[in-house]
Amino acid sequence: MKHRVPSVLVAALLVSSSIIGLATAQPPRPGTETNGLTENESATLWSRDSDRYVSQQAYQQQYGDDRTALHQLANGTDITFTRPPATAATWTRNDFADLDAGGPDTSTYPPHASLEDGTFIDDAHATIFAVTPSTRGHLDAGETPLYIAPNGTVRGLVDYRVRVPTGNETGNQTVDWALVSHEIENTRLKIDGITVASTAGTHTPELQYHTTHSWSANLTLEATISVRLKKTVETTVGGESEATVNYRTETRTVSDTLDAEIYDLAAYPYYAQYPNGDTGVAIFQSRPWQGYTLTDDETSRVRGVWRFYTARNTNWDTLVTSTGTSTTTEQSDAIPVRVHAYPSQIGPRAEPVRDGPDIIDTWGADRASPRETIGENVTVEVVNQSYTPTYGLAVRAESVDREALRVGGIVRGVNATIVDPQVGSARQLRESNLSVELVSQTTSNATLRVELRDNQTGAPIASNGSDRQYPIGGPSHSGYITVGDQRVETNESGVAVVTLDEPGIYTVRYHPGTWLGHDPAYVGDTASVRWHPLGTLDGWVAFVFEVGWQAIPFVVTFYAGRRLLRMFGPTDSDYRNQ
Repeated sequence: MKHRVPSVLVAALLVSSSIIGLATAQPPRPGTETNGLTENESATLWSRDSDRYVSQQAYQQQYGDDRTALHQLANGTDITFTRPPATAATWTRNDFADLDAGGPDTSTYPPHASLEDGTFIDDAHATIFAVTPSTRGHLDAGETPLYIAPNGTVRGLVDYRVRVPTGNETGNQTVDWALVSHEIENTRLKIDGITVASTAGTHTPELQYHTTHSWSANLTLEATISVRLKKTVETTVGGESEATVNYRTETRTVSDTLDAEIYDLAAYPYYAQYPNGDTGVAIFQSRPWQGYTLTDDETSRVRGVWRFYTARNTNWDTLVTSTGTSTTTEQSDAIPVRVHAYPSQIGPRAEPVRDGPDIIDTWGADRASPRETIGENVTVEVVNQSYTPTYGLAVRAESVDREALRVGGIVRGVNATIVDPQVGSARQLRESNLSVELVSQTTSNATLRVELRDNQTGAPIASNGSDRQYPIGGPSHSGYITVGDQRVETNESGVAVVTLDEPGIYTVRYHPGTWLGHDPAYVGDTASVRWHPLGTLDGWVAFVFEVGWQAIPFVVTFYAGRRLLRMFGPTDSDYRNQ
């Protein structure tokens, strides 16, 4: 077994912990153990490490070499991804080779293993090391499912120790015990009790599976262990010995079960055609998903609220070795790394940022922040409050290639099967016509008449209809109009009356309801109107009257001042006598 070089990121912690006991496992210093990754790739894995920054100079002095810019960045924070990375599975697959079991008289297991004892078999277990590809989802404070691909690999550790009874001598009888054989007969992988893969006995099984099972499932690694002992009883009578040999066998089945979600996507796209030639696309999925591309070269794409980080499974930080007389704990040489998905403060994004598609709507039942489930020493921009998990995303783009439409999941390598209920068709969006008229005004307010009609047929558009439903469920507005900061709705005649009490220039904007729940569906329109009290004769009269009224105190003061100056000030004769 090789031993890891402690990371500089946590060197101080390891020194202090050595005073009080065994240090927990820490990631290796990037570049010292590759496991199929570059130094940069290795540096991004360890979101659960201590982000205690070490300067470049101190690093060079301690290790005698320089680190990459990404390695230096990862020293002080955690690296996140827009797609589930392959690095976690690559590391886990290669590091698994460092996992060793004990001999017949020792059993090696992680602290969380479920141990079983029998007559001759003790400390027996079968423990799942990792499932790849997989992603731990952080949905909210009470839900963190493990999503696994329909096709993947389960790795595990199976071990035990054989307890050989101690021989004894009583009177003229001597009893001896000897271990004849021991083995792991076979290992099996079951999903909800049905065997989906099996292999010959090994301490470190790797089982490839394929399943059509969907949704929640119990993933079970099961192993059968058997031992055979020889019992010899020697009896001495009158100087002659007679030996009796018996064989004892024991078989034990051990297992470990993991609650998982089989992550299999089937996306449902809907299309719309805008009057100017743009295309609308909306895709729904009942599970968290990463996003979709709109063109074959993948330059035009959109992603939802989910981002990703990688971190070690701390259950495997240490390994326990048990014998019949002692138990020791050591730092593990095999560390599985898992992908985690979390809702990001960054939110949904379209690419390219400036010239890419426009996100016009998102859907999903609000959830609470999962920040408390992220764990210690993980620095990522997880949402701090309730959020919409973007189970539905609708965009408007200049160009969409339906043949190139690809939907990516939050589990690496799992893309959605496109289920298109409207192949070859797209809803045609109509133009709306929004007009606004200033119908009356006083010195204190004005009344506007807003009218909304179908630009093609002239039919009125009522925005106060009953709420519609999106295909994935959840209420949707039927459309509304804003006048400044006021929100209004038109009646069945397509008319809304609005009262203003502040002068100014107002922009009137129609916000149509989503085209997914409306037929006919419309695009928005804008209009503007200006109102000021001086725009009428009454306004001018009122303005003059108000100015005159406000000026009275100043006129009175000016007149009184002039009178006082004449009464008590110097006269013209005073100036002449000087």
